[in-house]
Amino acid sequence: MCGIVGYIGHRHAVPVLLEGLHRLEYRGYDSAGLALSHRGKARVCKTRGRVQDLRDKVDTTALRGTVGIAHTRWATHGEPSDANAHPHTDVSGRIAVVHNGIVENAEQLRAELTALGIALVSDTDTEVIAHLIARELEESESLEDAVRLALHRIRGTYGLLVLDARRPTELVVARNGSPIVLGVGDGEMFVASDVAALVHHTQRVVFLDDGELATVRDSEFRTSTLAVESEQTDKTPTTIDMVAEDYALGGFPDFMRKEIAEQGEAVRRALRGRLDDRFATAHLGGLNMDARELRSISKVVFLGCGSAYYAGQLGAQLIEELARIPATAEPASEFRYRNPVVDPDALYVAISQSGETLDTLAAVQELQRKGGRVIGAVNAVGSAIARQCGAGVFLHAGPEISVASTKALTNMTVSFTMLALLLGRVRDLSAADGQRIVEGLRALPAAIDKVLTDEDAIAEIAHRYAKARSMFFIGRVRAWPVAREGAQKLKEVSYVHAEAYQASELKHGPLALIDQEMPSVVIVPDDELLAKNLSTIEQIKARGGAVIAVTNADLPPTAADEVIRVPRIAAELDPMLLTIPLQLLAYHTAIALGRDVDKPRNLAKSVTVE
Repeated sequence: MCGIVGYIGHRHAVPVLLEGLHRLEYRGYDSAGLALSHRGKARVCKTRGRVQDLRDKVDTTALRGTVGIAHTRWATHGEPSDANAHPHTDVSGRIAVVHNGIVENAEQLRAELTALGIALVSDTDTEVIAHLIARELEESESLEDAVRLALHRIRGTYGLLVLDARRPTELVVARNGSPIVLGVGDGEMFVASDVAALVHHTQRVVFLDDGELATVRDSEFRTSTLAVESEQTDKTPTTIDMVAEDYALGGFPDFMRKEIAEQGEAVRRALRGRLDDRFATAHLGGLNMDARELRSISKVVFLGCGSAYYAGQLGAQLIEELARIPATAEPASEFRYRNPVVDPDALYVAISQSGETLDTLAAVQELQRKGGRVIGAVNAVGSAIARQCGAGVFLHAGPEISVASTKALTNMTVSFTMLALLLGRVRDLSAADGQRIVEGLRALPAAIDKVLTDEDAIAEIAHRYAKARSMFFIGRVRAWPVAREGAQKLKEVSYVHAEAYQASELKHGPLALIDQEMPSVVIVPDDELLAKNLSTIEQIKARGGAVIAVTNADLPPTAADEVIRVPRIAAELDPMLLTIPLQLLAYHTAIALGRDVDKPRNLAKSVTVE
């Protein structure tokens, strides 16, 4: 969840490290720090707060060198503080480490170290790693071997970067469940937890696999397994199709607003080359499945966390509606703990924008252990879930920086529509209905752009209701996952309490909360349930509640207090368009309340811990 940056080369390291941390701020963090090698000791500067606070604190005249490590921390063990910020060092100050993940046996190791007379200075789990490596170095001449032996005492997850101040010609990194990527430069090497920190310097990268370690020098790297009897692994750098400008604001006030605006173009990328007019279907070559295999699928199960889970719910509805295959969505975080029955004839779809979500990755691994057929739906080439699955659908949303997912969520749903279309056309979906969906998908980018032209009106509504302490989001069938996602967005970025309910369930309890202080956002598609949704609105209004209707239907003039309209394209595609105004509503509510929309409190972009 946190950000790791490392550098070794010919440049002054501090500016490189600070710039890399700045590019990882979107991941969410509460403190920042860096360490350089200086005369056999690690010189450390760290602070609670933002990267700018660290920048203000660093003495660049005293803290100089060409090798260093840096980190932004999202608290797990120990509160946010200067002492708990990374890097952490051993007693002598020789070893400095930065770490993403959780050491599950940290308390046991802390007790052992304390019994040996080692005074621990933080409340973190990470500090024990520095002391363990230092102790192994007493018996070993190799930093790589010392790190390997120390990690064999660790239970848990880690993306780890280690600096030995007495060996300023190398860094050692290791991965188990938390991403690490190497950047290959010209006489210099970079290390990061995300390619966003590297693209300003190089497009040649190496992704470490779980259970892998690397020793990095200024002009070379060596990778090997973490086993005590290690084996060398051959890794060849790959070139990524990303540049620094992909991570720039480009004139927008923040990344969330930029990414909302990019959705039309993101959908165009996702559709490019994938729609087939001749057979009224979709091509998804990454599935690696022929028509016979597609027909053999008995059910589809979507697995995701947060917004990815809600996208999975939308996907499940599309699969059942278009392909007539049983389909469900489950939170990936719960899946493996309930000892699920794995159907070998089912298709499991693991959803993750980053491709690094630990809960989802663990669910994939559990499925594969039990013989399940699982594909990935991810937005990051080379990510852990993409490599673990080996097949799937690439989202093509482009880099997404803001913590709150917008364009990646939309592209997830677009991808699941194409999957539903493909499955439907190898079964009983008619060519006419298939072509209707193809045409609807082609019309979607322009329809999204049309919704965005109403932003000013949506912003006015958001400002009128920004002082509400709580809001309901109401939807039925197709609109139910839309309501859940709308409530999620509002909570994430504005901190206004929001709850989503199925419209049919409102009268079974939640209606008791409706009064003049509780506005409701009601999602009203123009479908066979329109009359029932209008009845729900009447029930809310009868109890004095304000109604904000998000719809593509022609509502009676007095049906709602506020109406946000979206275009009509195809009924099955309604959820995608109805979601866009809810993003804008959440965004402008947050802006009205003075929130930091890109870095909401307590949250991180890529959740790589349980």
